[in-house]
Amino acid sequence: MATTLLRWTIADYHRMIAVGLLGDRRVELLNGLILEMAPEGPDHADLSTDADELFAAQARGRYRVRVAKPITIAETGSEPEPDIALVRRQAYRQGHPTPADVFLLIEFANSSLEKDTEEKRQVYAAAGIAEYWVANLKQGELIVYREPQGNDYRLEQRLRDGFIAPLAFPDIEIDVRDLL
Repeated sequence: MATTLLRWTIADYHRMIAVGLLGDRRVELLNGLILEMAPEGPDHADLSTDADELFAAQARGRYRVRVAKPITIAETGSEPEPDIALVRRQAYRQGHPTPADVFLLIEFANSSLEKDTEEKRQVYAAAGIAEYWVANLKQGELIVYREPQGNDYRLEQRLRDGFIAPLAFPDIEIDVRDLL
């Protein structure tokens, strides 16, 4: 007998949240599957807080910084919650940001490294999100993905030091070590 996974739609997922079916569980929807999110360790929590403050201080009204908030990717039936998202400066009361609203996504990864560099990378690339960074806390490197094409990114760069700027905001230079 073959096993078949039941894939949920974004509407199904929202209904589950609305009726409290998922309770206080930390989950996200990826490719129609509801996945539990790994708990944050102290380094993950501290670095994502620092990154939030760093990007917020340089926003100057050009973007909003969303921390661990959903983005809706209808094309793949996904609603991930990236650690940091730089999105268009507007209200999102009627719906979460979509790929057209996203300038940059960042994940801080320890135990979630495989999910962040595989499933999430492919979901974000398929959605056409121009830039995705993964702070690999295990190896002390920043993995930068750019130029989405199909279900992947054409460019992958691994940095341990130096400076990097988001493609959409080249005037913002970030010391790579501040993300690790």
